[in-house]
Amino acid sequence: MGSKPAYAKAARQLGNALANKNLGLVYGGTNVGTMGELANAALEAGGEVIGVVPTIFVEKEIAHTELSDLRVVDSMHERKGLMAELSDAFIALPGGLGTIDELFEMVTWTQLGLHRKPCGLLNVCGYYRELANFLDYAVSEGFIRTPHRSLILVDERPDVLLKKFDEFLSS
Repeated sequence: MGSKPAYAKAARQLGNALANKNLGLVYGGTNVGTMGELANAALEAGGEVIGVVPTIFVEKEIAHTELSDLRVVDSMHERKGLMAELSDAFIALPGGLGTIDELFEMVTWTQLGLHRKPCGLLNVCGYYRELANFLDYAVSEGFIRTPHRSLILVDERPDVLLKKFDEFLSS
């Protein structure tokens, strides 16, 4: 859940916002941490929730068994591929290395033209501030082009981030 109650609260707000906008949720399929909070909030608000879990999470008994649809795959690699296929956009809540890995793979796919799906950081309590600063620094140092930096949308509020996604798709 992280060190601050605000992380779980933001996950619940995002789940509610998605369901209220009639947007389905595709996520990592567990019932723990902010992922579990996100899924439960979306379900409670009447939203569709698809979970994608590797068999190891089922064996550890952390797969969320009360979803609209739970898909079990063999590996983390297969998990990312199926989540990417099923999703129209990607939002990273505060999280760890797996979250960063998944986000940057999706941004890279957008950069390469493999898909045109918005990618964003839900910057709860400034969690992603230093990452955004690093990306800006990478632009100033010539390692990331400005148009590619703009592929990562950032906001503190789920509703505003979703509006930025709409603007991205209409541009």
